[in-house]
Amino acid sequence: MNIIEFLSQPWHWSISGLMISFVMFLLIYLGQRFGVSSSYDALCTMGGAGKFIDYFNVDWKKRDWLLVFGLGAIIGGGIGISFFGSPLPVQVSEATVTDLQNLGVMVPTTIEEGRGFIPHDIMNFEALASLQGILLMVVGGFFIGFGTRYAGGCTSGHAITGLSNLQLPSLVAVIGFFIGGLISTFVLLPMILG
Repeated sequence: MNIIEFLSQPWHWSISGLMISFVMFLLIYLGQRFGVSSSYDALCTMGGAGKFIDYFNVDWKKRDWLLVFGLGAIIGGGIGISFFGSPLPVQVSEATVTDLQNLGVMVPTTIEEGRGFIPHDIMNFEALASLQGILLMVVGGFFIGFGTRYAGGCTSGHAITGLSNLQLPSLVAVIGFFIGGLISTFVLLPMILG
């Protein structure tokens, strides 16, 4: 077995858990916090947003490692999909496929139909000209961005860093994320697509 085959095979979920734990212990040791949305704060600060909004008037150099992390995630994702990508679309449960098809969303069965990460029939530039597209992409994007700042961080920051540091606000935020996800999945999405 060559290295590409070894890295491309499905790995046990515990390997990801161990790696996340290792990174969290390292961050705790170094006195750092993890959260992807903080890298966006650093980008806004670098761009001069601190001149207009006090929130961004901070020393972005304390978070420069998050910019490297974000760039590494983009490069790593590109390498992963180019060299280690599966020849099949993302596999989801039959119940999810049925639910999506009932809402009129196509789930790809071959790689030629799409990879399945994003439902292309509702997430594309043509759909952006419709009320559905505006609600899903523009209004939804606004709520995600606003919610991230209002909650004081994103899902990765609260669910990984906050919970590992036993922070009660992070527990409340994660519970809120789950409730919001359930409402979006079972109430809002059927309303918007129906």
